[in-house]
Amino acid sequence: MRFLRQVLAVARKDLLIEWRSPARISGLLFFALALLLLVAYANGGSTFLLPQIAGSTLWIGLLLASTRGLDQSWAVELERGALEGLVLWPVMPAALFYGKAIANTFVLLIVLLALCPLTMAIYDVGVKEDYLIFLGLLFFGCSALAAPGTLYGAITARARGSSVLLPLLMFPLIVPALMAAAKGCSALMSGDIFNEAEIWLWLLIVFNVVHWSLSGLLFRYVVEDT
Repeated sequence: MRFLRQVLAVARKDLLIEWRSPARISGLLFFALALLLLVAYANGGSTFLLPQIAGSTLWIGLLLASTRGLDQSWAVELERGALEGLVLWPVMPAALFYGKAIANTFVLLIVLLALCPLTMAIYDVGVKEDYLIFLGLLFFGCSALAAPGTLYGAITARARGSSVLLPLLMFPLIVPALMAAAKGCSALMSGDIFNEAEIWLWLLIVFNVVHWSLSGLLFRYVVEDT
């Protein structure tokens, strides 16, 4: 129960910071939206191709935006020795990681939920059924980005050029999960004739189990080094 209380306290603290200063969320949203518009209008006005690339473009936009946001998620903890204070309090390293990763998941999910109706309007697509599977793909896709992003964000937070180092470390881990999320969303947006979306959802859940378990175990070594 102590561990759970610490996780919820860290997550609540981060979400309150985002609520009081929503600059990071708005920055992520407009960055991803700019990429969606760029791809749509660079297509030359072809209405045939747009629905086929809607799901993939949505996740690529979130991926590129998230790399700019995840490296800033540790900024508050690194100011004036706040991270050391949390560890000495003492907060369990795993609780600190899971609280921060949960908060980052919800930040990414808010951005993605705001992008979805805009994507459907711009790319002329829609999800007519299997809404629960679609929401599951969105949630587990965001959590698959948040777990390794939070871990590597802590590693690169104090390094020079953290905005460059974070994608280099994070991308090899999250590309399979991102492909599963994009394929599942694309299948639902195109009608899902072969019932592929549920398979991609289960694959995404497996990636989440691996990412969250390993990241939580390894995070205490990151805290010790920082």
